[in-house]
Amino acid sequence: MLEGNIYRPPSEAYSFLLQVTYGCAHNSCTFCGMFKDKKFRVKSEEDVMQDIADARAYYSRVGRIFLCDGDALCLKTDKLLKILNTLTATFPECERIGIYGYPGDILRKSEEELRSLKEAGLSIVYIGAESGSDMILKAIHKDVTRAEIIEAVQKAERCGLTTSVTFINGLGGREHWREHAVETGTMISEMGASYVALLTLMLEPGAPLVDDVRSGKFQVLSGEEIVAETLLMLQNMDVPAETPCVFRSNHASNYVSLRGDLPKDKDRMMDQLKNALAHTELLKDEAFRVL
Repeated sequence: MLEGNIYRPPSEAYSFLLQVTYGCAHNSCTFCGMFKDKKFRVKSEEDVMQDIADARAYYSRVGRIFLCDGDALCLKTDKLLKILNTLTATFPECERIGIYGYPGDILRKSEEELRSLKEAGLSIVYIGAESGSDMILKAIHKDVTRAEIIEAVQKAERCGLTTSVTFINGLGGREHWREHAVETGTMISEMGASYVALLTLMLEPGAPLVDDVRSGKFQVLSGEEIVAETLLMLQNMDVPAETPCVFRSNHASNYVSLRGDLPKDKDRMMDQLKNALAHTELLKDEAFRVL
C-alpha cells in the first residue's frame, strides 16, 4: 500500500512502485516540495513483504520495479538485500530494479556493499545532482559538494550500477545562470554517468524557494533564457567518446525536447537549441509545462 504523494522518474512510468521508506531523509532542498506531506520513516519489513505478495497476486508480469520514496538507498544494506532477494525470487521475469539515491548514501556504503546490491538485482540508481556549481548546491541546501557527487557517481558505476543523474535548468536564477550552465556542463563531462537528464525549474507550493521568488531575491528565467542556458551547458559538455552518455532533456517541464548520445549528438542538439532561439514560437507553451 502506498502512502502520500508518490514520485518516480519518468522512465519508471510502467514500473511496480514499491514503497520501502516514507518521504525523504534529507528533505532540505529549497527548490523541492515533493515530500513535505510526510515525515521520513522506514516502512516495516512486514508491510513491505505483504506489498510484494499482494503485487504478485495482482500482476501477471512485472518487467520493472522501482523502490520509493525519495532516497530509499539510505536503508541499511542488509535490509535492502532482503528486499531485493525477495523481489527477484518473487518476480523472476523482472528485468530491472531502480532506486533513488542521495550521493551521501552511495559514499557511506562500501564498494563491497554496492556490488552486493548489484548482484542481488539492483540495476539503476537515480541521483539528483541538480547543479555542478558548489555555490548553487550550497544555496539550495543540497548538503553535498560537486566533488562528492562526482565521486558518488563514479563509485556506483565502478561497482556495476547504472547511474542516471538529473540536473535542473534555471536553478541559478537570473543572477547565476552562467555559472550554473558552465559548471554543470563541465561536471557532466567529468563524472562518467550512464545517463544524464535535464529538467527545468518549476516550483510547487511548499518549496522554500517560492518565498525568494515572491520577494524578488530569486528571479526565474524565461523560456528563452532557459534555452540559452541549456546551449551554454552543452557547449561545456566534453564527454569522452570512450565513455558515452545518454542525454535527455525531454521532461514535461522542458521548453525544448532534446534526445541524443554524448558526444555523438552534441552538435545536432546545439543546432536544435539555436533554432529554437531564432524561432521562439517553437518553445513549449507554459500551459503545457508540468512536473
